[in-house]
Amino acid sequence: MTLNTMKTARLWTMALVLSSFTALSHATAAMAADEYNITNSLTLTGQPLGMHGFDPVSMFNGGKPGLGNAEFTSEHEGVDYYFASAGAQSEFDADPAAHLPQFGGFCAFGVFVGKKLDGDVRYADIVDGKLYLFVNAAIFEKYLEDKAAVIEGAHAKWPDIVNTPVSDL
Repeated sequence: MTLNTMKTARLWTMALVLSSFTALSHATAAMAADEYNITNSLTLTGQPLGMHGFDPVSMFNGGKPGLGNAEFTSEHEGVDYYFASAGAQSEFDADPAAHLPQFGGFCAFGVFVGKKLDGDVRYADIVDGKLYLFVNAAIFEKYLEDKAAVIEGAHAKWPDIVNTPVSDL
């Protein structure tokens, strides 16, 4: 990682902390420690909802992310995911890891700077068949400046923060 990239990461860390303070301050202690970015409510099955109800399979089909339907629900590691169709649900059930976002659905740039920030499907990238989500347009643009460094740095940082509560980061 270049010195310029590290300086930029430090500056954006402060921006991320300030811009996400409100959202993070509303997280409960129990949910903050989760390894997955989930909504602040439960589905009809009693599980938390992943990807804000968007269909993870749709992210790999190009175009806009598709909103899932509770009629097509699959559970993976204690989190429910909604799908737009039975076909999408079947594709997910065959290989969940191939469709789920990296870092539990948290913002990849946030993980890069040691934070767990909300991942938004509107700001997503697929690299080497892996889905990465980002918190907003500005952070997504920063990521695009040095994608490889951000992805590599986030993968290096994730094992250290995966089980850390949001409030402790």
